[in-house]
Amino acid sequence: MEVVKGGTVSRLVRDVKIPRMFHARQTFPREKIEPDQIPAAIDAQLSQPQFASKIKPGMRIAITAGSRGIRNVDIITRAIVDFVKARGGSPFIVPAMGSHGGATAEGQKEILAGYGITEMTMGCPIQSSMEVVELGYSSLGRRVVMDKNAYESDGIIISCRLKPHNAFRGTHESGPCKMMTVGLGKQAGAEVVHSDGMGKIAQNIPTMAAVVLEKAPILFAIPCIENAYDETCRMEAILPENILEREAELLKYAFSQMPRLIVEEGDVLIVDKIGKNFSGTGVDPNITGTFSTEYATGGIQVQRTCFLNLSEESHGNALGCGLASAITKKIFDQMDIEQMYPNCITSTVLASARIPCVLATDQEAIQLCIRTCNGLEGKDVRAVRIANSLHIADIMLSEAYYEDVVRGKYQGLEALDKPSDLKFDEEGNLITVM
Repeated sequence: MEVVKGGTVSRLVRDVKIPRMFHARQTFPREKIEPDQIPAAIDAQLSQPQFASKIKPGMRIAITAGSRGIRNVDIITRAIVDFVKARGGSPFIVPAMGSHGGATAEGQKEILAGYGITEMTMGCPIQSSMEVVELGYSSLGRRVVMDKNAYESDGIIISCRLKPHNAFRGTHESGPCKMMTVGLGKQAGAEVVHSDGMGKIAQNIPTMAAVVLEKAPILFAIPCIENAYDETCRMEAILPENILEREAELLKYAFSQMPRLIVEEGDVLIVDKIGKNFSGTGVDPNITGTFSTEYATGGIQVQRTCFLNLSEESHGNALGCGLASAITKKIFDQMDIEQMYPNCITSTVLASARIPCVLATDQEAIQLCIRTCNGLEGKDVRAVRIANSLHIADIMLSEAYYEDVVRGKYQGLEALDKPSDLKFDEEGNLITVM
């Protein structure tokens, strides 16, 4: 497909006026653990007798590491590795990311390297494989499998992030149970978890996790939770017999820490950068409202959404683009379907991989979104711009919001300057700094 700058599409959107915008700051509760405090916090959790006693000298301990862009994931993982070593154990890291990384062992290892997790930085081996062993069947009749390297270890530590999922709602969403069934299940296990669709995954995850907890050598889980600023705010070690109950309780806390776009609604949402390091669907729909299924709702309500850039950490995996109204040629040219489609085939959710309107430049993508909004005759365009869906403390809003923000209509939202024109370079790239 050829995307032509200066062609018919460019002509049709050329005269669309982009509204002036101003910088604004959102303020949320900010409980956090500083990065240099994380090793001590993990040590305090794991030094409790009920956890420390599980690691004996000489034990080979598998430690999970996932594919999401978890803040401080390298520090967290290294601290767990060091704790195991201090107890006389022999730790190794297992990529626990289902079908991500193109569903290949090397691809998954590359993803970890992108987050600073290598054998050199962690001081222990990384054993990456897609081979699994069968553990049994869940109460719903679903086959449960696990990464062979992890299963054959003397004990497994589940390290992960606990947060609301981007495509379904349930008592257990993204957290230890999903890490045990989807992450450690590799491509084969992830496919089974998703096989009944997003309408059933909320039942498959805990029932399949129960099999893992019964049959695999799970020592404990230590999930982290992040605040609205994408900062580590809580870590808690959980014994295997308590994981199912405690994860459900911690999910409520994780929901309370989620950020949001305070204006709640608008006409156009502009996202500077998407990627797997921000969310499994490029952006977190709990923020952007771009859900891939009908089984979850939330986020800002807008008519049109445009994505401008794809992160390097995504390695060409542009999943989530199908949920946008428009993307740029830059993103389209970076797409690697060998990275994208395995996720879709495994999850059975195809919407994220569809191709929306592709525009030659940032400017034209924004203009197309504005032009195709309905009901704007005589009204100022309400546009919201974010850097990505993980970092939304500092945003930009169009002039239509300015007076309401200044008057204090939106609690926790303040204007940092006055509206001005967005700037684009000669190639149509948006260059106004966030």
